[in-house]
Amino acid sequence: MEIGAQFYTLRDYCKTLEGLLESLKKVADIGYKNVQISGVCAYEPAWLAEQLKANGLQCVITHYSNDKIIKEPQQTVKDHQVFGCWYIGIGCMPGGLEHPEDYDNFVSAFKPSAKKIHELGCLLMYHNHQFEFMKDSRGKLYIERILEDFSPEELGITMDTYWVQFGGGDPAWWLEHMSGRVPCIHLKDMACVEKNQRMAVIGEGNINFDAVFRSADKAGVKYMLVEQDDCYGEDPFECLKRSYKYLKAQGLA
Repeated sequence: MEIGAQFYTLRDYCKTLEGLLESLKKVADIGYKNVQISGVCAYEPAWLAEQLKANGLQCVITHYSNDKIIKEPQQTVKDHQVFGCWYIGIGCMPGGLEHPEDYDNFVSAFKPSAKKIHELGCLLMYHNHQFEFMKDSRGKLYIERILEDFSPEELGITMDTYWVQFGGGDPAWWLEHMSGRVPCIHLKDMACVEKNQRMAVIGEGNINFDAVFRSADKAGVKYMLVEQDDCYGEDPFECLKRSYKYLKAQGLA
């Protein structure tokens, strides 16, 4: 397994190409070799390929435009192949299951593209939040419905450790349950601060990462991307650095 940095953590610093380039350099200087490009400014695939190479980085997964995935799956794959990325990510289910029809709309909208993306040699990936661990009117978890309604070839799961735990699940158990479908995951810790759940630097919260790492290995995880959506006023580069140091101490970097 290899580790990487999820650029959604750095989104406020990547609103321009200049900011994105500087962020790539800083992440490489920390020691990361892999990245997920998500939440950043618009970029040309060839430009990104050049900058990744210049900084000794590999983009292993993205969060991409839902509209482009649905309407232009062939071009989406072509663009990702320019910078050597084979995992194409959905960042969130449109609508967030606020309405009963959100789930069915999600399946009908993305399933044709998922099939096409697989045919073209890439894999569509779905990033969970906590709401997939709600039960539908029949008492079935939405995450289970996703696993049933899409084949492993059509959809992988970018399992997020924080959101699984937030939703009442055990991240290590779910990794093994989704074995073979989790080539990329998000490492995100959870701390309790003033009676509130908060995202934290890896190793500074309460998630049992020893169990997560064991289960990730069993489940066939290739890349573990560090993500911290909210750094609560701290420098996100410093947060990524502390996470890197923790993972390095565990023999993962």
